[in-house]
Amino acid sequence: MKKDQIEPFFATLKAANPQPNTELEYTSVFELLAAVLLSAQATDVGVNKATRKLFPVANTPQAILDLGLAGLENYVKTIGLFRSKAKHLMETCRILVEQHGGIVPRTREALEALPGVGRKTANVVLNVAFGQPTMAVDTHIFRVSNRTGLAPGKNPLQVELKLEKRVPAQYAVDSHHWLILHGRYVCMARKPLCFKCAVSQYCDFKPKTLSE
Repeated sequence: MKKDQIEPFFATLKAANPQPNTELEYTSVFELLAAVLLSAQATDVGVNKATRKLFPVANTPQAILDLGLAGLENYVKTIGLFRSKAKHLMETCRILVEQHGGIVPRTREALEALPGVGRKTANVVLNVAFGQPTMAVDTHIFRVSNRTGLAPGKNPLQVELKLEKRVPAQYAVDSHHWLILHGRYVCMARKPLCFKCAVSQYCDFKPKTLSE
């Protein structure tokens, strides 16, 4: 994708969805952190089904700790890798209570120090909760960035750093939502829906699908 195509690429995505947001359901920064932590290698739909039952009962670090590990596992057992995720979430809650007064920290370093919180999760929290122009590169963003030529890279970090350089400032905060949603519903892995893609004219992908 040529440099002069990037602005209209994002302008088109913005016109179709002016205020994009994560599809994870949350009502607080902690709920967001917990949901993102639970969403690794799982669908947002599956996580939402679990947290709709969990959060009304326990939606603060202390409340999660009060559940105990077995109690937490019972709420998240429908999510893949639930045992390790529950363990990480419990330990994260302990650290939040003991070191941060139960408040989710606003820095990458402090977030990445929490069990089960990697760079991608930290980027989501920094972006969605605190409005920072971070790029949380998941499988969708990785695929779209490489396939379109927007920000090709061999690994998520390469793609993330290239996106930070190439995405115009006015689109930076919302760009990762547009890319995720585009990858999830249009630029899909096995068969991208190029025939109904609003930004296909800016895309480097040559073997475009012409119909279903």
